[in-house]
Amino acid sequence: MGGGVSQATVIEAKNLDLTFQTNDGPVHALKDVNLQINKGDFVSFIGPSGCGKTTFLRTIAALETPTSGTLTVNGMSAEEARKNRAYGYVFQAAGLYPWRTIAGNIKLPLEIMGFDKAEQNQRVERVLELVDLAGFGNKYPWQLSGGMQQRASIARALAFDADILLMDEPFGALDEIVRDHLNEQLLKLWDRTNKTIGFVTHSIPEAVYLSTKIVVMSPRPGRITDVIESTLPRERPLEIRDSAEFIEIAHRVRDGLRAGHDDNA
Repeated sequence: MGGGVSQATVIEAKNLDLTFQTNDGPVHALKDVNLQINKGDFVSFIGPSGCGKTTFLRTIAALETPTSGTLTVNGMSAEEARKNRAYGYVFQAAGLYPWRTIAGNIKLPLEIMGFDKAEQNQRVERVLELVDLAGFGNKYPWQLSGGMQQRASIARALAFDADILLMDEPFGALDEIVRDHLNEQLLKLWDRTNKTIGFVTHSIPEAVYLSTKIVVMSPRPGRITDVIESTLPRERPLEIRDSAEFIEIAHRVRDGLRAGHDDNA
């Protein structure tokens, strides 16, 4: 993938540690995390529950602060990158306001950022088209299926055109058929927009199907046990999941997960 052209580093973690102080004592969430994500990468984070996948994503988004080590986003601190609106964030639940239309929900960050009405409408139209929801702007969230609501949530994250899209298990609650369809759509969206995507998942097939790079994490304290550069072509029909190459990458992910468990046992 990428034809051997060296890409600019967008996110870089060096010796990153994060310990939460809780009533029951300290919780070591991330330990010695080193990772480089380049422009246009699609990076999945996979590992058991509580391994720090979401914590790491939240650290990139400056929603959590590392205890030690360094993290840069676009060459600046995560906090500065947040102020510069470097990324959009998609949560597990669509999180749409029921009293606002789909267009109204997508406009919310644009209103906060002070875009004028004409620009807001233009952007809403563009992102609705990107996520295949053209014509649904006047509907309310309750009038849409779960999969459509999640697409609207992605549209909202894309509305202010950040280069980085951070996604925390966005399809985890959806059934397999809808999930497959949205995985296909997300790859097309990534291909059209050339965003850099960080994607948290529990699903090995989802991680392998979507990613240019798969980061395998161990149980707490979250460490990276493997970083797998995908050899799959950029063009990926769903049938690619039956190929020997796909199955081989999935095996390596599974081995990495098993190794992480054994190390912590």
